[in-house]
Amino acid sequence: MSPAAPAYRRLSVEERRSQLLEAALSLFAHRVPEDVSLDDVAEAAGVSRPLVYRYFPGGKQQLYEAALRTAADELRHCFDEPHEGPPFPRLARALDRYLTFVARHDAGFSALLQGGSVVETSRTTAIVDGVRRAAAEHIYSHLEVAEPGPRLRMTVRMWITAVEAASLIWLDEDKQPPAEELRDWLVDQFVACLSVTAARDAQTAELVRGALAAET
Repeated sequence: MSPAAPAYRRLSVEERRSQLLEAALSLFAHRVPEDVSLDDVAEAAGVSRPLVYRYFPGGKQQLYEAALRTAADELRHCFDEPHEGPPFPRLARALDRYLTFVARHDAGFSALLQGGSVVETSRTTAIVDGVRRAAAEHIYSHLEVAEPGPRLRMTVRMWITAVEAASLIWLDEDKQPPAEELRDWLVDQFVACLSVTAARDAQTAELVRGALAAET
């Protein structure tokens, strides 16, 4: 007797939605959003175009924003690091996860940060800005700063911008230098930025002394 075929299981609403978002993210990761059609998403997910519309009646714009939120959530999780050990090695581990995400979503990541997509809206911009704010809050938390002053806030935000710029250049340079080298360089840059600010800001100076002491 031949083995019985596996029973067909209808996907739940959330499972189907997740399937479509995963297919869309995979496409947006390697092609700019305007080059991805709903037919492409339907084909990648193995479903019909009407089914995609059933879950995303707003069409590609709604699907893109939903996929972007999913990617943003994944990016936020890159910074979920236990508060154990010295702060700079924690930052290095978070950057490892961040660069892994960048490498996996290269074309879509570039289009997103460079604002070159015709489907970019105030909502998509807000989603990206939310990731930046979350990254900054994680850094303040690991530095154990409840109320960062203006100079420290500016330093952290400038460094986050530098990380994004470095990531885009890294993709343009065929992911060279190796991710581990880029990670270490970005951590060193953060330490250098804090040290420069520390010369002008007492709060940052105290943080740098504490962080360096934790390293020894």
